[in-house]
Amino acid sequence: PPELASKYANISEGVCKPGYASALMTVIFPKFSKPAPMFLDDSFRKWARIRDFVPPFGIKGQDNLIKAILSATKDYRLTPALDSLSCRRCIIVGNGGVLANKSLGLKIDDYDVVVRLNSAPVKGFEKDVGGKTTLRITYPEGAIQKMEQYEKDSLFVLAGFKWQDFKWLKYIVYKEKVSASDGFWKSVATRVPREPHEIRILNPYFIQEAAFSFIGLPFNNGLMGRGNIPTLGSVAITMALHNCDEVAVAGFGYDMSSPNAPLHYYENIKMSAIKE
Repeated sequence: PPELASKYANISEGVCKPGYASALMTVIFPKFSKPAPMFLDDSFRKWARIRDFVPPFGIKGQDNLIKAILSATKDYRLTPALDSLSCRRCIIVGNGGVLANKSLGLKIDDYDVVVRLNSAPVKGFEKDVGGKTTLRITYPEGAIQKMEQYEKDSLFVLAGFKWQDFKWLKYIVYKEKVSASDGFWKSVATRVPREPHEIRILNPYFIQEAAFSFIGLPFNNGLMGRGNIPTLGSVAITMALHNCDEVAVAGFGYDMSSPNAPLHYYENIKMSAIKE
């Protein structure tokens, strides 16, 4: 947009543009309001936008579980180094096969914050997807189950889609036994190799905003229903738009014109499988 072109005209190519993502969003979506913390903190009950919605769009009914988790994690922000940046560049790395053989790894690693989703592997795929992970956003059924597949240092971030997800995270944080019969639709990780201070709860406002404001999914009285749950990727992008000065994405979208292309960058299932 011309109003942004003049504002950022004097900034060199490749230099971080302060406030660029939120400025662009305000042009595209005038109702966009930047203040929205990345993670829940100990003032979570005061946030009206999420207080009156049940998961996944809010925290109603989860006060005690969330309070127990936060009392153990005691850390509700990014790292001090990232928080101190005057301009923060973030990239959301999707799991799409469009990343395969593109050699984008070094470019991805050049971002201040690299966000990965669910169990998407890094080891062995560094050339295409990079080796750096700042946040790994997931939920119980999507979390990595093999301990050796976790990267050495990243924040483990729960996107809570149902109340059982918060219960599961409490088990993980307190290193308690996870019950397999706790209402999950597939097997879940029973352990996460992270100390409590390396664990966060994603602000559910991003699930709410992605679903109802950006994508326009059915509101369904604010309840989870068929067809109104946004993808984790869209939720992560929404989070970044509120908390990063620049936002990039990689590994999103399907190339349906190439049926033999990989569906995901880390496996051999082909694009044609979507149509089967």
